[in-house]
Amino acid sequence: MELNDGNLQTLTEFMRKTLDPDPSVRRPAEKFLESVEGNQNYPILLLTLLEKSQDNVIRVCSAVTFKNYIKRNWRIIEDEPNKISDPDRTTIKANIVNLMLSSPEQIQKQLSDAISIIGREDFPMKWPDLLTEMVTRFQSGDFHIINGVLRTAHSLFKRYRHEFKSNELWLEIKLVLDTFANPLTELFKATIALCQTHATDINALKILFSSLTLISKLFYSLNFQDLPEFFEDNMETWMSNFHNLLTLDNKLLQTDLVSNAIQFLASVCERPHYKHLFEDQNTLTSICEKVIVPNMEFRSADEEAFEDNSEEYIRRDLEGSDIDTRRRAACDLVRGLCKFFEGPVTAIFSGYVNSMLGEYAKNPGVNWKHKDAAIYLVTSLASKAQTAKHGITQANELVNLTEFFVNHILTDLKSQNVNEFPVLKADAIKYVMIFRSQLPKEQLLQAVPLLVAHLQAESTVEHTYAAHALERLFTMRGPNNSTLITPTEMAPFTEQLLNNLFKALALPGSSENEYIMKAIMRSFSLLQETIVPYIPTLIGQLTHKLLLVSKNPSKPHFNHYLFESLCLSIRITCKADPTTVVSFEEALFPVFTEILQNDVQEFVPYVFQVMSLLLEIHTSSIPNSYMALFPHLLQPVLWERTGNIPPLVRLLQAYLEKGAATIASSAADKIPGLLGVFQKLIASKANDHQGFYLMNSIIEHMPTESIVQYRKQIFILLFQRLQSSKTTKFIKSFMVFINLYGIKYGAIALQEIFDSIQPKMFGMVLEKIVIPEVQKVSGPVEKKICAVGITKILTECPAMMDTEYTKLWTPLLQALIGLFELPEDDSIPDDEHFIDIEDTAGYQTAFSQLAFAGKKEHDPIGDAVSNPKILLAQSLHKLSTACPGRVLSMLSTSLNAEALQYLQGYLQAASVQLV
Repeated sequence: MELNDGNLQTLTEFMRKTLDPDPSVRRPAEKFLESVEGNQNYPILLLTLLEKSQDNVIRVCSAVTFKNYIKRNWRIIEDEPNKISDPDRTTIKANIVNLMLSSPEQIQKQLSDAISIIGREDFPMKWPDLLTEMVTRFQSGDFHIINGVLRTAHSLFKRYRHEFKSNELWLEIKLVLDTFANPLTELFKATIALCQTHATDINALKILFSSLTLISKLFYSLNFQDLPEFFEDNMETWMSNFHNLLTLDNKLLQTDLVSNAIQFLASVCERPHYKHLFEDQNTLTSICEKVIVPNMEFRSADEEAFEDNSEEYIRRDLEGSDIDTRRRAACDLVRGLCKFFEGPVTAIFSGYVNSMLGEYAKNPGVNWKHKDAAIYLVTSLASKAQTAKHGITQANELVNLTEFFVNHILTDLKSQNVNEFPVLKADAIKYVMIFRSQLPKEQLLQAVPLLVAHLQAESTVEHTYAAHALERLFTMRGPNNSTLITPTEMAPFTEQLLNNLFKALALPGSSENEYIMKAIMRSFSLLQETIVPYIPTLIGQLTHKLLLVSKNPSKPHFNHYLFESLCLSIRITCKADPTTVVSFEEALFPVFTEILQNDVQEFVPYVFQVMSLLLEIHTSSIPNSYMALFPHLLQPVLWERTGNIPPLVRLLQAYLEKGAATIASSAADKIPGLLGVFQKLIASKANDHQGFYLMNSIIEHMPTESIVQYRKQIFILLFQRLQSSKTTKFIKSFMVFINLYGIKYGAIALQEIFDSIQPKMFGMVLEKIVIPEVQKVSGPVEKKICAVGITKILTECPAMMDTEYTKLWTPLLQALIGLFELPEDDSIPDDEHFIDIEDTAGYQTAFSQLAFAGKKEHDPIGDAVSNPKILLAQSLHKLSTACPGRVLSMLSTSLNAEALQYLQGYLQAASVQLV
């Protein structure tokens, strides 16, 4: 794509169409942009468009498109084509910082994100001048530019907060500090001075405080890995500045600066070597009274968000975010102080809690915010340790949570007045959610029907919290890992629960509420067969919802839980009556067809998983509706998207399991099509295991005569890959495959096909791969396949007894005994770039495994062999009977004593002996 006006105009037209609400206009435009992504100069055209277009909407659209393009394509994946040309990469890095800093804020943020994505891959080794280029802009005096640099630096460095400690990480942080620490400190000092200079200028202070917010975030990130040599000298100064700032009674401080400054104090007070800074009682009291309590208050901005921007309020309150609220930061500070000063802090706040509750009791209608603050204080004081799964797992013993629940929480949970104190009701629900592991079961059961009722609350926050609380309660485990709340205990509320959950999806603002859909999924999972009578109605509602969201998928978590709920409906119903699978297909296939025809990329991998589940449930031959789709599944374009590969392979495996003979007889091109997919997959280090999954199913299920002509070519492809790029993962998969082949077609056939490719190849494979590497095979089914396959090679292949391969017989037997008795060898060569099975590349509709669509691990050997050790003993006995003296002679001269002892144990267990 040349850099000319014609291409810019074309790009503008298609960009505008991607904003059209009509899918028939929007989707072709999106397809076009996807089709030209790989062309050189495409990203440069996008940057030109976002810089020079006269239409601001197009500029912003170009910026977002560019960022997503970078997100999908910048990372270079081994064995995958480089999706951005080297000249384009160089041009982007040379211009993007300048362009970002000179752009309006809306575009600046998108480009800043793009820089951080590039930086994650290329900084510091492939982009060494990035920091210098950014730091020099601190001298500009233009805070639009300065904040752009700070925002980008924050995006780049915040990963230091969660990465594991390593010398490589510390070297990178030291490099950053050497370049960045002094200029950042000087900028902080200068900005503080400017705040004093412009103390009466509200607009100037807003800009300056946004800079201070970003500086404090950067300081937090760079200090997170605890490098005291860089910060300890200035810590008291920083502490003093932040403490003074936070105790100002200044309305201008109602910005994110406050929450970040409090978060900084919270981070510092948790560290043992800064404990002395907080030991003075006056300091402790001042922080509690002047910093924490004022910032626990429910402010007008919080109230506006609660009522008018509930989605953002929920996101911040339940999940946290980069822009944390003052209240969350204050809560973190309470928890931090309690780490070393639990007694004094609890004593200080107990008085405040009692006072606040007293004020509320005097006049609830006016003073309800006092109770809200009291609940937040109690929650902060009591929470010592928590997990997402269990809520608070360790509580402050000085706080009586049960008493507080009975006296102050239950009344708000029981309140039936829908318009009364929705914030306090949300607080009460959240209290149950947070302290679910600390409250007695009887109180949780008392709360359940009350939470079910709150699902119908008009307040979005209230009914969302109710859904989230129920979902969390339903995941709790009791004795023997069973659900704490049982289906029997839920029986009186089942119908109301299901009705209210689905009605909640119809409430304003909650049509794609992920918490509600997750609660539906968890309710299905808990209630199991109890929901079967309701499924005919519920599946219609779920299918209708799926049809609606497929028009414009925008909530990934909601969509995921929706598909999980569909899978659960299918599993639970078909477990009781497999024939009902047909009714699910009748309901779902029209929607699935529309999704596949419109190529709704976000949903296609989900559709394949649900179809696999449905097909696997069928007990008879493969239905015609599936066979009509089969040729389309082999289309190369489907296999280009990384996210499609695992579910497509599973779906093809389901086809082979249910209808291999039908596939083999229906058309001559079907098998070459399957083999073409296999060839593509095994060429990739990231996806070769998927290729083996497919080939194993072909070997297991396809009629022998239909693939006999292709067998040699299959092995040639595998040997070519072994020669060009041998990885541990490939070798493990290869060993499972060759042993499965030997089990299916016999050990002689395995030896003959190897030796037909190259003389003595069979011996080379045993000596160079099987014997030294079999210890690396993992997984019970995989080990069983290898054990049975090797047993057949040892006992059913004459070449192992009377040719040059005989020298390998004892080492192979010893390797097999090692597979039975020794720990798995999970070592990986130092020079190998090992790609894990879970390592999914790129941003392309990443594969999201549906937990409730999963299938049980398939054992192709099944009950034919229950104990491979017994099989080995029996097979050796049979061999020794056919060749008297030979086996005993080889064992006595070559097998080591420990292995021989294990073997004698197998023989005794099988009640056989060698002759």
